[in-house]
Amino acid sequence: MENSSTVSSIILSAYFGMEDLKYLYFSIFLILYIAIVAENVIIIGVIYTEKTLHQPMYFLVCNLAANGLYGSTALLPALLKNLASHPSEVSLAGCRTQIYCIHTFAIVEFTILGVMSYDRYVAICHPLRYHTIMSLTKVYKLVAFSWIYPLVAFLIIFLITCQMRFCDKTIDKLYCINYSLIKLSCTNTSVVNIIGLISVVLYSFPQLVMILYSYGHVLRVCALSSQESKLKALRTCTPHLFSIINYSVGCFFEILQSRFDPRHLPYRAQVFMSLYFLIFPPILNPIIYGLSIQAIRVKLLKLCYNKNRILPIQ
Repeated sequence: MENSSTVSSIILSAYFGMEDLKYLYFSIFLILYIAIVAENVIIIGVIYTEKTLHQPMYFLVCNLAANGLYGSTALLPALLKNLASHPSEVSLAGCRTQIYCIHTFAIVEFTILGVMSYDRYVAICHPLRYHTIMSLTKVYKLVAFSWIYPLVAFLIIFLITCQMRFCDKTIDKLYCINYSLIKLSCTNTSVVNIIGLISVVLYSFPQLVMILYSYGHVLRVCALSSQESKLKALRTCTPHLFSIINYSVGCFFEILQSRFDPRHLPYRAQVFMSLYFLIFPPILNPIIYGLSIQAIRVKLLKLCYNKNRILPIQ
């Protein structure tokens, strides 16, 4: 063990398995990051510039894209830097910063998905009152809440972690997370672990209740509606359901790795599982909404068509 007074950096030992193919991994993750940035910036740009898309649902999609940029930027630039350096060592301050960004990304994502489920509930169950209930003022408040609540709420457990002294400096992951850093502490962490479990419930339970409540009412309304109304409701909810499933799969992989020893799995499977929730939601959400929602799809096709028209003929 390292002396607690000398632990000023953290070694991310999971990078050691990438040594033989690190240039291939570097190229793959660089392409993924460029794709994530391009996709989400396009979605944000289209929604921002098109006045017809200045509606509640599209504002929420825009914030989902912004959070995708936030989360992927918390991971991928540091990952690329670590692939290019040897050994894969980050400062303790850098590790803590990444912890804060990654955890708040996860909470913001789930909070936005919870707000979007409420939006779909209002649209399907109260269509005539939709614009009254989901006024722009209310949407702005919900968006602000989706960001401020996670950023402030996680600060409590984060500040506790920052007060801890560490007697080891090796984390067996590709990035820093709070639970892995706490395990390096010199002191007993039972109380901190209990606080952490309580905080996970507080971070996720309200959003989960909102999602279940909203879709419970949506299913009830659909059961009493015509076949045409059911199909319309399905089309309306499909992108959001795909996003929830995509996010849930990533969380499931993360829980599996945290609670069980993944070292019996092939190394590439471990990498895939550990990075899923930080890469796949940001890269798939723009595709899901860009292709599924007609208004966004039409604007994207129109944008591509106009660009092709102004390109000079060679």
